[in-house]
Amino acid sequence: MAELVNMPRLSDTMEEGTVAKWFTKVGDFVKEGDILAEIETDKATMEFESFQEGILLHIGIQEGGTAPVDSLLAIIGEKGEDISAILGGASTEVLKVEEKPKADEPEVNTNQKVQMPDGVEVITMPRLSDTMEEGTVAKWNKKVGDKVSEGDILAEIETDKATMEFESFYSGVLLHIGLDEGASAPVDSVLAAIGHEDTDPEIIKAALIANVASVVEAAAPISGDPPLVEETEKKATSQSLPVQPQKSVIPQNLNGRLIASPLAKKVAEEKGVDLAQVKGTGEGGRIIKRDIESFKGGFGSFAMPTKSNGLESITETANNSMRKAIAKRLSESKFSAPHYYLGVELDMDNAIAFRTQYNSLPETKISFNDIVLKAVALSLKEHPQVNSQWFEDKTVQNHHVHLGVAVAVEDGLIVPVLKFTDELDLRQIGTIVRDYASRARDKKLTPSEIEGSTFTVSNLGMFGIQEFTSIINQPNSAILSVGAIENKPVVKENTVVVGNTMKLTLACDHRTVDGATGAQFLQTLRMYIENPIRLLVFGNQ
Repeated sequence: MAELVNMPRLSDTMEEGTVAKWFTKVGDFVKEGDILAEIETDKATMEFESFQEGILLHIGIQEGGTAPVDSLLAIIGEKGEDISAILGGASTEVLKVEEKPKADEPEVNTNQKVQMPDGVEVITMPRLSDTMEEGTVAKWNKKVGDKVSEGDILAEIETDKATMEFESFYSGVLLHIGLDEGASAPVDSVLAAIGHEDTDPEIIKAALIANVASVVEAAAPISGDPPLVEETEKKATSQSLPVQPQKSVIPQNLNGRLIASPLAKKVAEEKGVDLAQVKGTGEGGRIIKRDIESFKGGFGSFAMPTKSNGLESITETANNSMRKAIAKRLSESKFSAPHYYLGVELDMDNAIAFRTQYNSLPETKISFNDIVLKAVALSLKEHPQVNSQWFEDKTVQNHHVHLGVAVAVEDGLIVPVLKFTDELDLRQIGTIVRDYASRARDKKLTPSEIEGSTFTVSNLGMFGIQEFTSIINQPNSAILSVGAIENKPVVKENTVVVGNTMKLTLACDHRTVDGATGAQFLQTLRMYIENPIRLLVFGNQ
């Protein structure tokens, strides 16, 4: 029986591996302990030995190819064994291309292409944000066989920034779903297919695989030997097509880890369900959303405390798309942009009095954050160098002000963008920010509302943080960190009195903003915040 060999985790930090060299080829006999390949990890290149014995039937990752841990690396089984079911209905001639066909069997034409039936529209994973590289299907609103009208919500897609409703641009019947709820795939991967009711879904699957294989064939270099079928099949399965065979053999409990979809984990947390008590009905025993919703037993997640048994305990949570994107973008920013920091402490007495008087007006309510945002916008108009963006081949100086406002959400950080902030009054700023913050927590922001910032403000003052530094939201040149207002003794006119102060820290990219430029910007910002009446005078010009 064929056995799957997946990309091994050869180091504690390894997330993906690269096949540096194969020591065996398809058709070779492999003994337990034989070196299959050299795998390059994030730390070293290591020999990977086989734990199975049999014929190497399929190579899933060619030399030089890179794939995540647990991706299909190879298949080992018996000579001539049919592994088409494992490869998701692809051609059954994985090995037979190397064998002579029997007299009573027609020779297989490996170049034969399967055409997509007429009237079938293939829907791919959409790019719902400018930084989105992959998406996760949080929920399907339609199932295979359902009628779909143009404008219907097909699914909810979780991006690196928010969960958004994805509507259909076609009408017909949902014939194929390429990604299960909770599963992730890169942008432009096959998501679904819509067409006529009488279309055979199996033909659609075969056509999708064949079409990807044809792209691979067109790009392959010409050599003396014809390419093996398994090479094209490997390329087909690596494009996030509907079938992911490695999932079918994953047990519910792998090395002490429960296998559950991200959506199932989220629902379980909301309902207080202990995943260890739930029996999975998904592929390979995977716990899915339906299992959580139908679960009746258990005491939830609020178990009575027990006496310490001296054993270490951890909770392991898979990183979702948002956390991965935050990690990637902030790492790139921190280690590519030369950050430096400038700090000032402002006198907030006038700002406090100004806000009190402003909020005494009917149906008017502004926050100190609204005052800061307006002051920042006006200061950026006077110092456009700080309102700039760095690119490898150019520096863009923006004459419009689009402020990004960092909002903490359950899974990470969202930065909705306040377009043309300098043209808004204080009440408008407050209203828009509150609306953005509310919809950010409900994951209802649209792509246009989280793109295009020229400068970012991060405020942790409401959490009592007096002073902190932030990482620049590239390609922007700077970000402002706003601390809490602190009541403390201060010196005014050579006399110690009780006053109110607030600390601001400006992080700058030294490639675009010099120290003197950043300092001048903070001086202007101080003028506006310490004398907030200027916001009304100059902000309405």
